[in-house]
Amino acid sequence: MEYRHTPVLLAEVTQQLTLHDGSIFVDCTLGGAGHTKRIAQIVGPTGIVVGIDQDDAALTAAADTLRLGQQGSPEIVLLKGNFGDLDDLLIEARVPYVDAFLFDLGLSSPQLDHVGRGFTYQEDVPLDMRMDTSTTQPTAADIVNTYSESGLARVIREYGEERWASRIAAFIVAARAAHPITTTGRLVEIIKAAIPASARRTGGHPARRTFQALRIEVNRELEVLERALQASIAWLAPGGRIAVISYHSLEDRIARDVFAEHAKGCVCPPDLPVCRCGREPVLQIITKKPIVPTDDEIAANPRARSARLRVAEKR
Repeated sequence: MEYRHTPVLLAEVTQQLTLHDGSIFVDCTLGGAGHTKRIAQIVGPTGIVVGIDQDDAALTAAADTLRLGQQGSPEIVLLKGNFGDLDDLLIEARVPYVDAFLFDLGLSSPQLDHVGRGFTYQEDVPLDMRMDTSTTQPTAADIVNTYSESGLARVIREYGEERWASRIAAFIVAARAAHPITTTGRLVEIIKAAIPASARRTGGHPARRTFQALRIEVNRELEVLERALQASIAWLAPGGRIAVISYHSLEDRIARDVFAEHAKGCVCPPDLPVCRCGREPVLQIITKKPIVPTDDEIAANPRARSARLRVAEKR
């Protein structure tokens, strides 16, 4: 597979991270290294760039894109792993601190387009959805064939924000009783049958929300995101920044809430004349509202449409 990916909000990320010669930068979702290629030019030969990804294809493509060892390049460290294990990965990278983190969440274009991965509802392929196919973690097929009806409904409702979650779950359980559901095509047929025809006429592909929910459940995306953000705040140097690009409301809400929690100061009751908790804010929120792509960027890259960028700075 040729790994091509257009980085979203590239100019905005570059501007917001305020990096310079010698900075230490960590891309927690390396992908095709579109953002990192530009940032490597900014931090220069005295800087350090760490790229993390679960996907072997992404790491191979990034190594080519970044031209490891090229004269004038920063020190570049590429690591395979899940950003939920950020503490261990940064210890492995041997960095003392970090000046900027980037989380570009969701799927890259190559992952969406590569039919063998099972992320797409446009082709009939094995139902997988693991970001790292070398692991033995449960696949989407395991989930749809083993979760209880109530468990499926919870996942689809909570992670897919799907109004027809209970009905879809019931149809899945009924269908798997006859034959296991092992392909994306069969799952799409079941979802289409579950959603009333009138509801299928609007809101995009009827399977989109359910597939999103299964992908999040398979990879435990929301759980590991919060853990990674907490770790990144601890590693960040004073004045350093964290940038998070999210593509749906659940990811955006986690970033917003983690930033807000660490931006709080005193939490004493308002009637106390003197602060007794001694709590000081750790972060300053830079983006009061998320930065969104321009109309020109959306026209050039429609997959950028739902992107939201939030940035916070370590005090």
